[in-house]
Amino acid sequence: MTEWVFHDLLRFLFPDADRVFDLKAPVEFMDKELAQLCAEPKGKATIRFVDKLVKVKLKNRPRAYALIHLEIQGQTKTKERPFFGERMFRYFNLIFAKHPYSPLASIAIFTGKDGHLLSKGYTYSFMGTRLPYRCNTINIRDHSDELLGASANPFAWSLFVARQALLGGRDREKRLLEKKWFLFRKLYDNGLFDDRKLQAILVFMEDYLPFKDRKISRKFKRRINQFTGKKNTMDIFEQVAQMRIEEGRQLGQKEAKDMFVRDLLAGTEFSDEKIASLTRVSVRRVAAIRKKLRTKKR
Repeated sequence: MTEWVFHDLLRFLFPDADRVFDLKAPVEFMDKELAQLCAEPKGKATIRFVDKLVKVKLKNRPRAYALIHLEIQGQTKTKERPFFGERMFRYFNLIFAKHPYSPLASIAIFTGKDGHLLSKGYTYSFMGTRLPYRCNTINIRDHSDELLGASANPFAWSLFVARQALLGGRDREKRLLEKKWFLFRKLYDNGLFDDRKLQAILVFMEDYLPFKDRKISRKFKRRINQFTGKKNTMDIFEQVAQMRIEEGRQLGQKEAKDMFVRDLLAGTEFSDEKIASLTRVSVRRVAAIRKKLRTKKR
C-alpha cells in the first residue's frame, strides 16, 4: 500500500480525516516493528506483508503523531472467525504498550466473502473488570460497484477492484474484462499519465486481478491501444512495470520479478532486452520465461 492510497483510505473511513491528520506530511510505515511486536514466543512473526502499522502526523499539533494499525483480512476458516476481534485486541494492546502516548486506531478491511461473519470487537471481563474493544471495519461486500465507481475518492476505486476478485462463474473473465475496462477509463479520465496515485491503483488492479485467460488479457491491452490511439500507452505500462519492480525489490522476491516479466511478455510488444532492463533480470532469464509461455500455448 502506497502513501497516497493510505491517505485516501483515511478520508474514505473518516469524514474529518483532513481536520485531524496532516495528510500533506509523509507517513511512516512501521512494518518491521509490527512484526517484532506481534511475534510468537519462539520469535515467529504472525504479521503478513499486507498488515500495516502506520505513523501519521496530527494536524495543528507539532511533533505529535497518531498510529494506525491496519489489517487486510481475506477469506478465513470457520474456526478462526470468532477470534478475529480478539486477535485485533491483542495487537492493539501490544502496540499501545510500546507507544502509550500516541493515539492509536485499528482498521480491518474484509476482502473475503465471509467478512460479515467475522467478529469486529472483543470484550475482556473478569471479576468485575471489564474492557470492551471495537475496531473500525470496511467490508467490500457492503459497497456496490455503482457507489464505489461514482466516488471521487481513489481508495473507493481500489475497493472496486477488490470486489471483482469475488467474481465467479464460467463467464468470470468476460465480466472481469468489462470491470477492469471501466476502471481504466476512470483512471484515464482523471489523469492516469501524470498522477502516480492513479498509477498505483493500476498496479494494484494488475497485481490483484490478473486475467487467467491470456486472450482476454491481450484483448484488454488492444482496447487500451484503440482508446488512447496508442498515445503514451506504453509509457503507462513502463511506469506500472517500474512501480512493480520497486515493490518487488522491497520484498526481495525472485518470484515477483518473474511475474512482472510474464505480464510484460503477455501484455506488451517489448523486446527481451527492454523487459530485462525494466525488470532488472538477465536477458537470458526473460528468454527462458518467453520459451515456457510458448510451450504452454502448445
